[in-house]
Amino acid sequence: MPIRVQNDLPVKEILEQENIFVMDEFRAAHQDIRPISIGLLNLMPLKEDTELQILRALSNTPLQVDVTFVRVTSHVSKNTSTSHIYKFYEAFEDIKNKKFDGFIITGAPVEQMPFEDVDYWEELKGIMEWTKTNVVSTLHLCWGAQAGIYYHYGIDKVLLPEKRSGLYWHHVRNRKIPIVRGFDDMFLAPHSRHTEVPQDLLEADERITILADSDEAGVYMCMAQNGRQIFVMGHPEYDRMTLDTEYKRDSTKGLNPVIPKNYYPGDDTSKKPMLTWRAHANNLYANWLNYYVYQVTPYDLYGTPF
Repeated sequence: MPIRVQNDLPVKEILEQENIFVMDEFRAAHQDIRPISIGLLNLMPLKEDTELQILRALSNTPLQVDVTFVRVTSHVSKNTSTSHIYKFYEAFEDIKNKKFDGFIITGAPVEQMPFEDVDYWEELKGIMEWTKTNVVSTLHLCWGAQAGIYYHYGIDKVLLPEKRSGLYWHHVRNRKIPIVRGFDDMFLAPHSRHTEVPQDLLEADERITILADSDEAGVYMCMAQNGRQIFVMGHPEYDRMTLDTEYKRDSTKGLNPVIPKNYYPGDDTSKKPMLTWRAHANNLYANWLNYYVYQVTPYDLYGTPF
């Protein structure tokens, strides 16, 4: 079933070329169905790349998904045009009185800074507090997951000795929990980060359930409040070439980055990377939409208290 987006969103054409059913506003208005309302707080610098990746990931269910792009107002993006942001994104102030079936908070390239030094931290705190009463389930990604765990549970991130970049093998835990239904015992997922949330602190907190982890990369996914809050420490939405783009960008800047692990065939950076995590990513987003959004959300979001 379709992803519902604005008629002239630039990535709409790319999704259609990939045979992903994208429904524009005009056609959606004539369907007698309540779409699942998803808010996407996009904190990544390349907004359009993230839009494409997330919309692609949300497209693999029978549900009609209506996506609202949300922006913070206390930070000015330097890598996406102002015209694109103001045309396709809603300021949080303009949507704070709405309710959403699901909400996604992305990563951001600020992980080496203390949370309190991030210029939009106070605004983000307000958004995370708002999700407690206005969202059925919130999915936090990478830095967004670290920020959510710090805000809600007081567990801070720590700096890694070097950037954790590449594909890492993960073990499924608590297999009976629906968010990991259909996962293989071991699966690959992308990571791209300089920090982590210590696993021992997460293990010790009874409010948090660890769902998947890695011997090398630590906790990958955990949740709280029976899925009202889900935290994914990696980037399952990344496409084939995202880690390649990051690696070559950092190389050009003279940062001497490590070669992304398990990514290039034979660690040869001139070869095309293998796409080995898409099935897992599709499963993750489909499970989230199905079990933690669609099956638990009230039909009348405004008439039923959370």
